[in-house]
Amino acid sequence: MISLRDLTKSFHSGERETTAVDGVTLDIREGSVVALTGPSGSGKSTLLHLIGAIDTPDRGTIEVGGVAVTSLRGRALVAHRRRVGFVFQRYHLLPALTAVDNVMAPVLPYKVDYDKESRALELLAAVGLSHRTDAIPARMSGGEQQRVAVARAVMGRPTLLLADEPTGNLDATTAAEILDLILALRDEHDMTIIMATHEQQVAARCDRLLRMRDGRIIDDLDLTGGHTPDQTLARINTLGA
Repeated sequence: MISLRDLTKSFHSGERETTAVDGVTLDIREGSVVALTGPSGSGKSTLLHLIGAIDTPDRGTIEVGGVAVTSLRGRALVAHRRRVGFVFQRYHLLPALTAVDNVMAPVLPYKVDYDKESRALELLAAVGLSHRTDAIPARMSGGEQQRVAVARAVMGRPTLLLADEPTGNLDATTAAEILDLILALRDEHDMTIIMATHEQQVAARCDRLLRMRDGRIIDDLDLTGGHTPDQTLARINTLGA
């Protein structure tokens, strides 16, 4: 599904150069859920932005579903971005729009083969917010806003979902509910998910854990071996993830 080769990205601030992603080579299997862990500044968000074509690498290649993303330009690049869903830590909802309008926002400029409002309402029901369709973000809790953000992320029927600290602003109970929701939507919509997280309990429910430091992948752990949740957490703890 996803193939990265020698992926590198640096940022400049005055005369200072910081390498956020440093020569990452990686393959991610279609349909898997991958946790991307590591300390702040390790390159997690930058790697997600490169895969989602929000940003462009200085060097290296990205393929998603056999498409050479790093070669795309113009309309082809826009079309690729539409096949990717994003969930962010701070929700990024449009403050003047209702929940249903926020969910529809990514597809409003485009012609699609379904009724936009009907699909948005179905997704809000799926995330448990059928009673909040007309609420604006300021009148929603953090958990409700993140549920809207998750519904919005899958509105365009993406094949790839990128989540950057999706539970970082939530209490433990709400975070677990949001993770349940994301994993259920993965099963229903047959998506691949890459999720940057600091939280070991979130990482432990994924299929694979990649740990970053200084822009590089330093650990790659398969979590599909039939271990109990406690055993998986113990394995992650040995890495210091």
